[in-house]
Amino acid sequence: MMTRPRSLHPTPAPLALAAAALFVPVAAAQTATDAAAQAAIELSTVEVVGRSQSGAYHAAEATGAKTDLPLRELPQSVRVITRQAIDDLGATRLDEVLDYVGGVSRQHNFGGLWDNVVIRGLPGNENVNMATLLNGFAGNRGFNAPRDLAGVERIEFLKGPAAALYGSSEPGGTLNIVSKRPGWKAAHSAEAYAGSHGFRRAALDSTGPLGEDFAYRLNVAAEEREGWRDHAGSERQVLAPAFSWRLGADTLLDYRGEFLRHAAPLDRGVVAVDNRLGAVPRSRFLGEPADGDMTVDNRAHQLVLSQEWSSAWRSRLGLSLRETALEGFSTESGSLQADQRTLWRQRRFRDYDSRDAALQAELQGTLDTGGLGHDLLLGVETYRFRMDSLMLRANPSAGAPYAIDIHEPVYGQPQPVPGPNTDTRERQRGTALYLQDVLHLAPRWRLLAGVRVDRHEQQVEGVANRRPVRQRQEPTATSPRIGLSWLPTAQWTVYANAGQSFRPNSGLDRSGNAFEPERGQAFEAGSKWESADRRFGATTTLFDIRKRNVLTADPANASAENFMVAAGAVRSRGLELDLSGQLGTHWRVNASLVLNDVEVTRDNTLQVGGRLSNVPRVNGSALAVYEDALANGQRWGLGGGFTHVGTRLGQQARTQDEARLGTPAFELPGYTTAKLVAYWRLSPVLRLSLDVDNLFDRTHYTSSYSRLWVAPGTPRSLTAGLQAKF
Repeated sequence: MMTRPRSLHPTPAPLALAAAALFVPVAAAQTATDAAAQAAIELSTVEVVGRSQSGAYHAAEATGAKTDLPLRELPQSVRVITRQAIDDLGATRLDEVLDYVGGVSRQHNFGGLWDNVVIRGLPGNENVNMATLLNGFAGNRGFNAPRDLAGVERIEFLKGPAAALYGSSEPGGTLNIVSKRPGWKAAHSAEAYAGSHGFRRAALDSTGPLGEDFAYRLNVAAEEREGWRDHAGSERQVLAPAFSWRLGADTLLDYRGEFLRHAAPLDRGVVAVDNRLGAVPRSRFLGEPADGDMTVDNRAHQLVLSQEWSSAWRSRLGLSLRETALEGFSTESGSLQADQRTLWRQRRFRDYDSRDAALQAELQGTLDTGGLGHDLLLGVETYRFRMDSLMLRANPSAGAPYAIDIHEPVYGQPQPVPGPNTDTRERQRGTALYLQDVLHLAPRWRLLAGVRVDRHEQQVEGVANRRPVRQRQEPTATSPRIGLSWLPTAQWTVYANAGQSFRPNSGLDRSGNAFEPERGQAFEAGSKWESADRRFGATTTLFDIRKRNVLTADPANASAENFMVAAGAVRSRGLELDLSGQLGTHWRVNASLVLNDVEVTRDNTLQVGGRLSNVPRVNGSALAVYEDALANGQRWGLGGGFTHVGTRLGQQARTQDEARLGTPAFELPGYTTAKLVAYWRLSPVLRLSLDVDNLFDRTHYTSSYSRLWVAPGTPRSLTAGLQAKF
């Protein structure tokens, strides 16, 4: 059966303003006059709904850290993209903010149908780990459409291992997406946008009380893009309801929901000819328009009961239910022939779905023992995850190449009917206990210690690549971490931490045994600075991360059956600098710079010392916005920014044989893009905005899976918006 039932011409002025802001001395925030500080506070009033106006870039806390310790005192590097930064960037999707966070790199994104984020250069499995959280629950198990930001308040990048709190994850870091909360004062906004490449979007944000003890929030968005890629438009609809219900003076029940439908062709991008990009125009679609769209449906529900037992103790009981599905046909590049223009293609049909249920119970509080202060967290978590994957596939051959000319494509040829390939059913369950303690050793010392014990059960059965599969494993893991902060002054922090991580590996070796889980360990040391008014901050970090039991080809049977062994090892180390906040009365700035060296340290196939794909050695960004008010009360803002991504491997590092033969590595060229942002608030209720991305229209390539699947970046795009509050 094919399906299973399932319920302008560029001006340098904005860039000059951005560059100038970066050289404003940090000390200016400390020497501002009282009048200027008061004016800055007035300008930073956070809007309840709609696009923020003069809000904050710098965050003092992150809920994903599960502690009341201010971020300046936390012995960990945390980068928070606030709602103000999201709005200044004009971002409607998660991938539109990634380049403005140091140490984040994009991996292949399944033809534009989901997000795939790597922090500090160590990729994992995008469908089964905890790289992305939604309000502290697993947010990316299954098949997830590119995340829409209509209902998002902020994005927290928790750098370094998070396994001591969240279990299975990558040691480079975890991001926590925080939803907008209901407000107890009525506020509403409507927004409309239109822009280049047939972009149209409308959004509604409404919140307020429905009685003394019940408040709601509703975010709705609908979007269409004709797209700048040939035959590759998209559409999406988002509905994000939420409510808060006061069941008593100290009891609160919160609900967060999200329903997202995203439809677009699976677009594998362009191909590299003789290892070079540019032979094929960045707009050329090499799939088949007759396939139509693939559809991704996501449904998420979260219910959290919070109880304040006293001024020192509180509890939290949370339930999360997520369902995801992906279905549709696609035509994808298979192999480029010797004439360097005939592309053999494969055709696939996918019917994927998943269901993820999780329960968390936490107790958090403070106490003193022997003169030491403790901030304690005790938690228990259990989850059940089901993922069913059906794929039919037609591979190219000399008799039926299903080919296209990459230079003069002709669409509409007869399409092969995909045949059976993969039909698997995966079941996971896990139970964990975690404990965290923040000790106030002295007025200037903080010690954070935590540990989590996980027990997993994983079972996979069915057919994969036309071979029977039956696997069961029950890995367990203990994931500790420890960190120490020294606060020599009221504004400076020096810190260090160490932690371990793990992630179960899927599949079987040639003897039919399950693989050992990936294990990681990370070390980090750095310093933090925060202005006296807590409106500007900076973090400098050195890190070293090592991961073992990475899957690699089995040298005893690699060529015949492509069996794997858990024998590989990789290392990532580097330097990060992040800064953000308000400088004086009128400027807000966000900037980052990262130097990251990632290499293979042991492998049976990849070259030892080689790099990993899609991870630049250098990336950096800056965004600066200047704003002021006119005499008639109107307000305006103008700013700009840039992102730089260095050269990366476009296909996994060369094999030992390729290195011996001198086969050149395929690399993605580095790129720098600029953006322009501006707004004019005509009245307290009406606002106009303008966003220009890739201001100088640079051709660039954001990520790739191989020489045949390369994702080009968006050309210059202009978006005009109208926002109204009522």
